[in-house]
Amino acid sequence: MASCPKCGTSVNIASVDCIACGNALADGSKAGVASAIFRHVPHPHIALRKQRAPATRADAHPHANAMQRFNTWIACKITGAVGTMWCAYLFALLAIVSLPEAVHGGTATLVAWVAQTFLQLVLLSIIIVGQKVDGAASDKRALDTYNDAEAVLHEALQIQQHLAAQDQVLTHLIEQLQRTRPA
Repeated sequence: MASCPKCGTSVNIASVDCIACGNALADGSKAGVASAIFRHVPHPHIALRKQRAPATRADAHPHANAMQRFNTWIACKITGAVGTMWCAYLFALLAIVSLPEAVHGGTATLVAWVAQTFLQLVLLSIIIVGQKVDGAASDKRALDTYNDAEAVLHEALQIQQHLAAQDQVLTHLIEQLQRTRPA
């Protein structure tokens, strides 16, 4: 086995091109007979994939200018603070402070207090906590999918190398048969 001088991927000695980046390894005369059977042309995304990591949530944040970066930073800090169960407990305590006034105001005031004060204030934090948990699970699934794709690509490259080695053996056997066969 040799390695590609451009990306370092292990390649079969008989290969004309690197199976990972497509780099030309040798001209047709030096490459060996196996290259005449099949010439692998890697997908252009394979070389790009090696240069980039999986996308993260931070990659989606706007960062064109200082104001966008500042606004994003503030929004993330506030969301991080409000999106905790401790903040939900604090909001519940704050809402309960006004409960006696709502009870004295009658049914309409009590219903308005439940809908406008308690539910909106407390559920806001709880919903943000749930979204953070869902987002983390989604990020994990995306990373797992990326790693699965990496593994499948690795296996496909191994299959390419295996097939190239088999082509080399078959070509050698065919040459031996042709030499031993009377003309």
